Amino acid sequence: MNNIIFIGMPAVGKSTIGVVAAKYLGYSFIDTDLLIQEKEKKLLREIIAQEGLDGFLKIEDRINAEVQAERSVIAPGGSVVYCENAMKHYKEIGTVVYLKASFETISKRLGNAKKRGVVLRENQSLEDLYNERTVLFEKYADVTICEDGIGLEDTFELVLNTLKDGKFITD
Repeated sequence: MNNIIFIGMPAVGKSTIGVVAAKYLGYSFIDTDLLIQEKEKKLLREIIAQEGLDGFLKIEDRINAEVQAERSVIAPGGSVVYCENAMKHYKEIGTVVYLKASFETISKRLGNAKKRGVVLRENQSLEDLYNERTVLFEKYADVTICEDGIGLEDTFELVLNTLKDGKFITD
């Protein structure tokens, strides 16, 4: 149980903070969106176009649930919280850290959600998606880091200090 798993909406910095945290801690870094693309030999948008959102979620659940890691920082896609097997697995192998930001912050950082590859169901707004996922992020989080009003560097410091204070990581 020595892994750190970052969850949160797109644009909270899961991958960015994840890479920096991994370097700082001497851990490996795993971006599961890249892992899915590698294993399926297709881009995420191609998988979604061919399989639909529900088909993509089944693939995402399977691949995330199969991640074998030790001393790793793992950054799954924001939709992983819909994947029960994957989230059960992550709770067993590490500390789940929810990088939380307000809808206003997410909306500002994302700009055009469609261009960033955020998949919305028909007639679903970004705010609807945010409200739907927030409940799941909170359900699965062992630790919540609120990053409203602070930059990535401050978020990184807050993550490290919180994990150290909670003895989730040791020097």
